[in-house]
Amino acid sequence: MISTRKGIRQTAFCSAMSFFAIASLVDAQQRIETPPPVDYPRGNVSWGYKVDADWPQGKLAYPWKAMPGIAIDEKGLIWTLNRGEMPVQVYTADGKFVNQWGKDYFVSPHQIRFGVEGHVWIADSHAHVVYKFTREGDKLLTIGIAGEPGDDGRHLKMPTDMVEAPSGEIFISDGYRNNRVVVCDAKGKFIRIWGELGTKPGQFSLPHSIARDSKGGIYVADRNNSRVQVFTEQGEFVASWSSLCQPWTIRVTAKDEVYVCGASPTQWRAEDVQLGIPPKDQIVMKFDTAGRVLAWWRFPQGPDEVDAGVKPGELSWVHGLAIDAQGNLYLGDIMGQRAQRFLLTK
Repeated sequence: MISTRKGIRQTAFCSAMSFFAIASLVDAQQRIETPPPVDYPRGNVSWGYKVDADWPQGKLAYPWKAMPGIAIDEKGLIWTLNRGEMPVQVYTADGKFVNQWGKDYFVSPHQIRFGVEGHVWIADSHAHVVYKFTREGDKLLTIGIAGEPGDDGRHLKMPTDMVEAPSGEIFISDGYRNNRVVVCDAKGKFIRIWGELGTKPGQFSLPHSIARDSKGGIYVADRNNSRVQVFTEQGEFVASWSSLCQPWTIRVTAKDEVYVCGASPTQWRAEDVQLGIPPKDQIVMKFDTAGRVLAWWRFPQGPDEVDAGVKPGELSWVHGLAIDAQGNLYLGDIMGQRAQRFLLTK
């Protein structure tokens, strides 16, 4: 009986103490003054991009299909490469139509860029060749044998991209099947080859794009391995930028800024034939030539089906990439079937 009464008294005492503790806490909170809001500075210290929804101007005479390539010439004209009826279409920076050609030229055009003397280079993956054209669309050179895939010193097999050095040598990422880099002289003769299928340094799993800096560094977008590999012009391995992105296209500006478009690093899924199809997001990264990340941007992702209603600013399987002298981006996508202009904002 005594212990019961004692327990009741202790319970009552604890309840009272809890009440006073809660009351004191509430009183203390009521006496705390909320500081006034901070007027944070509104100056943007990070870069961004805003889509130019009105680019290009007017209605297209030949509608675009999948847009795998974009290049900018020395005059600032925007050259777009699509898989529709008229593959090569040229526009001014503000979106006015200039020229077009390429009807019935290609099987499946994959990338476009300019050579050191201003010629137009186009890789046609499904024709197994790389072409050199005049600005007017006259064919000057074919590397590989059209319609004949192969893995020897004369054939290509689904090449993806190319870049010309000041020496006249052509570096080709060869590509969906051969998983190697082919180097040709100015006449298209194979002079050296490096790489094979694999995951080790110097090996490739879908070398999807290739670029060169002003000092001769060769950059390969090793897509299925989620890395960029760097080599000398002789094919000596220099570095691997791994697990930063899954690179689809790589371009180097005149200032030796290395831009890559694609997706975040991806691991293989059981159903994948190629890694990360469909991609899980859409990004553009900017590096220096040592592989240091200078900036990156994530873009809204559109639907993974053709004609599914992509909105301006969305990207769906980004593939084409070009950067103008002001830092504006021109991006082409496969499922979105269009080229878009993104204005740099600071």
